[in-house]
Amino acid sequence: MSLVRVQNFSISLDGFGTGDGQSLDAPFGHAGERLHEWMFATRWGHELLGRPGGTGGIDDAFARLFSVGIGAEIMGSGKFGPPGWHSDPDWHGPWGPNPPFHTPVFVLTHHSRPSLEMDGGTTFHFLDAPPAEALEAARAAAGGLDVRIGGGPSMLRDFLAAGLVDHLHVVVVPILLGRGVRLWDGLEDFDRNYTIETMVSPTGVTHLTFTRTGADG
Repeated sequence: MSLVRVQNFSISLDGFGTGDGQSLDAPFGHAGERLHEWMFATRWGHELLGRPGGTGGIDDAFARLFSVGIGAEIMGSGKFGPPGWHSDPDWHGPWGPNPPFHTPVFVLTHHSRPSLEMDGGTTFHFLDAPPAEALEAARAAAGGLDVRIGGGPSMLRDFLAAGLVDHLHVVVVPILLGRGVRLWDGLEDFDRNYTIETMVSPTGVTHLTFTRTGADG
């Protein structure tokens, strides 16, 4: 069976996966882009933005695993847009006409709307469903490939609490946010079912990988 994976999910030293005060102009609230500077500094990040250059090494190697073997993504409502996006029928997400997913994407939201087909193979489907049901739909669309859980932190926490994630890649960024949405709250002992590996990058971020005991891949 395909694996359920999380790739490149960044948190602060105090465990926040996004800052406080999210808006259209500040998708990650007061955190700004600090959680993701490591990723966009890589060659992969530069390629994604259509720029030359970028860094290699550990960070680039991890960043490039984002789409390898992925057939569908599940994301939370807050990743698709800032609070209130569902009231704007013209809101198509913050990524422009060609989002970086290139697969079916299932947006978990209480506000349903018709599926939205974008350039580059991305189609957004809007689904009001619990984690297990959403995963069943994503697996059916993934064609035997893996399913990526894209965040934000509240939605990812729900999938972790339900025991649905096979491989989790968390990047700990050396900043303190103090407020926002934390990833680990309520997940005591979750790690007991995983093999954990740690790799520290020269850039200062720490890559943590959690692989479920017995998971293939």
